[in-house]
Amino acid sequence: MEITTDYNKVIEDKDVGAVVIATPTPTHFDLAKMALQADKHVLVEKPLALDYGRAQELVDLARSYRRIIMVGHLLEYHPAVTEMKKRISRNELGEVWYVYSERLNLGKVRTMENALWCLAPHDISIVLYLLDLAPTEVSAQGESFLQKEKRVEDVVFINIRFEDGVLAHVHVSWLDPHKVRKMTLVGSKKMMVFDDMESRDKLKIFNKGVIKNSLDDRVEF
Repeated sequence: MEITTDYNKVIEDKDVGAVVIATPTPTHFDLAKMALQADKHVLVEKPLALDYGRAQELVDLARSYRRIIMVGHLLEYHPAVTEMKKRISRNELGEVWYVYSERLNLGKVRTMENALWCLAPHDISIVLYLLDLAPTEVSAQGESFLQKEKRVEDVVFINIRFEDGVLAHVHVSWLDPHKVRKMTLVGSKKMMVFDDMESRDKLKIFNKGVIKNSLDDRVEF
């Protein structure tokens, strides 16, 4: 086995058929592009790139070279997430109404990417995988408190509206007193909560729903 610190040697080596890119986020695009142009398959750590245009360029490049490019959205293969997908596919939840997630911690603070690019790709990839719907509206708000001069946001709130009116909300922060890795999905028949901080029973199913024609105006305390 040969070890090198020169990525050019790896890319130029014709015996290397595929590369894994796990480098700082701003370098993903250039390294992935070089690898594809060298006729190699690519697995790149999330996010694929820092804007839509560059991400699409890599997808088009992979297609033209007939190479595979894949992003390391590892949580899509988490047993709890695959179980959620199965239950949605079997219509156990009924009509899916909304989903929200929180990915919070105190640190690790980045300097080259904000909390959205660092943390939110996990949650957004899971939401897209579970719902299998196209977004129709996306909005986000964030603020930088620690690195105002660099505009590196420490906390970001993302809202997504999908086809059929399904809503999603993603809250990410590395400036929070709690360590949270939780996603809640609400349906008309059942609800699911995936809490990755639980040592056991990471996925909980709530056999709770609301029958629309049973609604009334009585107040309960």
